Amino acid sequence: MKIIIGEHSFEAKFETEKSPATCAAFERAMPFASQIVHVRWSGEAVWIPLGDRDFAVGFEDATAYPAPGQVLLYPRGKSETEILIAYGSVHFASKAGTLAGNHFATISSDLEQLRQIGVATLWEGAKPIRFEK
Repeated sequence: MKIIIGEHSFEAKFETEKSPATCAAFERAMPFASQIVHVRWSGEAVWIPLGDRDFAVGFEDATAYPAPGQVLLYPRGKSETEILIAYGSVHFASKAGTLAGNHFATISSDLEQLRQIGVATLWEGAKPIRFEK
């Protein structure tokens, strides 16, 4: 999979062994385009708020502490549906408290550039993102 943020492209892989239902649901939604904004409570990450969008998946391989490059899908519950992409130290949370999202993909290239984009999103605002097969 390719994740394109602004003008930069990252290689990523689906975590099909650990999160098969989430990977299948997200793959059906591709190509998926939106905008990332910087997280409010979680630390060093960007996120895509998705409101009431329902991917029709439960929790699988869920974590509140993703490593840099890990992509999580929070499928609704205490908070809205959202996608989180960690670029540094993260404790995934919302105004409702700690959240655990499904680790469904991992960015496998250019993590230093991902960090630079994350910091730029904090200071400059939203950036376009696109997930492609």
